Amino acid sequence: MAEKIATRDAYGKALVALGARNKDVVVLDADLSKSTKTAKFGETYPERFFQMGIAEQDLMSTAAGLATVGKIPFASTFAIFATGRAFEQIRNSIAYPHLNVKVAATHAGITVGEDGGSHQSIEDIALMRVLPGMTVIVPADGPEAEQAVYAAAEHDGPVYLRFGRGGVPVIHGADYQFKIGKAEVLRDGGDVAIIACGVMVEAALAAADLLAAEGITARVINMATVKPLDAEVVKAAAVQTGAIVTAEEHSVIGGLGAAVAEHVVGNGNCPVPVEMVGVQDVFGQSGNPAELMKEYGLTAADIVAAAKRAVERKKK
Repeated sequence: MAEKIATRDAYGKALVALGARNKDVVVLDADLSKSTKTAKFGETYPERFFQMGIAEQDLMSTAAGLATVGKIPFASTFAIFATGRAFEQIRNSIAYPHLNVKVAATHAGITVGEDGGSHQSIEDIALMRVLPGMTVIVPADGPEAEQAVYAAAEHDGPVYLRFGRGGVPVIHGADYQFKIGKAEVLRDGGDVAIIACGVMVEAALAAADLLAAEGITARVINMATVKPLDAEVVKAAAVQTGAIVTAEEHSVIGGLGAAVAEHVVGNGNCPVPVEMVGVQDVFGQSGNPAELMKEYGLTAADIVAAAKRAVERKKK
């Protein structure tokens, strides 16, 4: 069985290492440091850690202020609070002046589980993607999450990093190098392309195995950077396979699927069938994460079904 690491754990680990590398890195949290895994940074570098309490608007505004004096702030809380409660501050105080703030949100998606629909952020990618100049990153596993943190610190401008609560299988080896805006082709195939992000990458790989057993070859693409989208990889997938499936632990409205579809029919000028696997315009509910993924159609079997639909559509 593959080793499992929660991307939020990898985030906490990366922050400590980053703190040693760069004295300008500071971390802010909203009374959730044990859950967001920023507590270790606070213990190691207490003079660079700011516990803002349950005041997410203050969290983002203070992070913006720190950025104006040359610091590299990582502002952390749950995704539902970061993008929902503090949206105005992210928009007007961080994105609008294009400040160098990294919004690092944990507990995203329905895999938050028992906390229920009120805490399961299924709209955060859409909210962050729509902001001009905002980079949006959704790592697939622990190693990629670590690399994404380092890349975000080097990137000049606002970044939204989306991390999960539960452990996910490790896909990448120690030599993996993440680059903002660059997709990763994990498996080649000519019948259909599966473009996934976050926890759905592992499901996409499992789906490719199931499809191969039925004689359908699937290209699997890890689109960890949802914005800016790797347009070249998307266009190549469309032209060379003729059918695309997107998979994300997020609403099908405004997320990865929307980004891919916009490119395929817009600037990419390569219209092909696109099937979207994601949350279908409903809120989540309390439950076991694995059961919720099945309930909301976010399993390898659901990706297989979508791939078959896409392949059939391209024949018409």
